[in-house]
Amino acid sequence: MIIEQVWTGNAFRNFNYLIVCPETGEAMAVDPLDHEKCLARANSNGWQITQILNTHEHFDHIGGNADVVAATGAKILAHANARDTIPDMDRGLLAGDIIKVGRTVELEALDTPGHTMSHVCLLSHTETPALFCGDTLFNAGAGNCHNGGHPEEMYNTFANQLAKLPDNTLIYPGHDYLGNNLEFTLDREPDNQRAQALLDEVANQNLDAALVTSLALEKEINTFFRLHSPSVIARLQEAFPELDENPDSRTVFLKLRELRNSW
Repeated sequence: MIIEQVWTGNAFRNFNYLIVCPETGEAMAVDPLDHEKCLARANSNGWQITQILNTHEHFDHIGGNADVVAATGAKILAHANARDTIPDMDRGLLAGDIIKVGRTVELEALDTPGHTMSHVCLLSHTETPALFCGDTLFNAGAGNCHNGGHPEEMYNTFANQLAKLPDNTLIYPGHDYLGNNLEFTLDREPDNQRAQALLDEVANQNLDAALVTSLALEKEINTFFRLHSPSVIARLQEAFPELDENPDSRTVFLKLRELRNSW
């Protein structure tokens, strides 16, 4: 499996992706907002985009669909419940559905509500798994829930699905918010030395060759996975004095999400 990360350089800081079968050159475009860059990258490598996967229905993820379809005839795949919000969908996905790209690539759809209620992530069936996570999981952060989502659902997705994936899973999010997210982690957990070191490392990184994190690294630097950290809890109790001495992980997550909304 070939993974081509396409940095759009736009104001939304989107990442687009091409997932390619190396034997056939068939490719799936994930959230190809920058259709020109995605098409050019495919063409320059001799790849043929045959499918489009939209992780969810927001315009900055579906806005390039029509142009890619016009150029390639690709089929559009997305959450089964997004048919009313994503035009011209060809296949609706449910949890556990398998998507094949060419002869060698197999991807599993995960039903991951929270950012919206019709959000899917893709998990590759490869020796080193890859997670294409749209706006659910960001490097060092979590998606917001302002436009059709719900923070309780986001917590359930993190706790019951994402946290249980193999630690070597590679993380491919829909946007680059790494620096800002690391600063939030450090605001919540000032003694997180790994987050501070990484913030220094990526301060001037080339986003055409962006750092790809693993789930193991996310568990070190992403405050939304660090719900039992004494430092995180202590700082949270400063912001919310009414919290119990030992708040449960759900409460910690929801309070962190509340703080991040206005941070």
